[in-house]
Amino acid sequence: MSNRPTVTEIFKRALELREKTPSGTYKELASQLKGEFGGGAFPETAYLTIPEYDNIVPEEDWTAGLSVVLRGIQNEDWNDVIHGIIISLEQVENYPKQSGREDDPSKNWRNRSKRIAEVENEAVGKWMPEDLMAVARRNVSR
Repeated sequence: MSNRPTVTEIFKRALELREKTPSGTYKELASQLKGEFGGGAFPETAYLTIPEYDNIVPEEDWTAGLSVVLRGIQNEDWNDVIHGIIISLEQVENYPKQSGREDDPSKNWRNRSKRIAEVENEAVGKWMPEDLMAVARRNVSR
């Protein structure tokens, strides 16, 4: 690891450690992360990001800990930095268990493409001339 880790690197390291010991507690994980990163330079606030998990968790959940991470960097407090990482990790891990994946087809109320398709069909049916609709139907049925 470089002298100045990024928030993304710390988050990815947290994921690696969770894979190695999935039965470990978040408190143990936080302690291990603090041991690895705690004595070094703080991440730059310009790189205050973690990998996107939009396909698993809503953005407001996977980014939940970033404000705590930012506060930790600004106050030079590794406890807050690590706590923010743990908050985001917890959301990424627990949201799918509690409510199912965002892209789960059985969760129609979360199926964004279904809603888009319904509106699109309504708009096409309303505005496309009947002769073009007939051509489109013939092409689809082939």
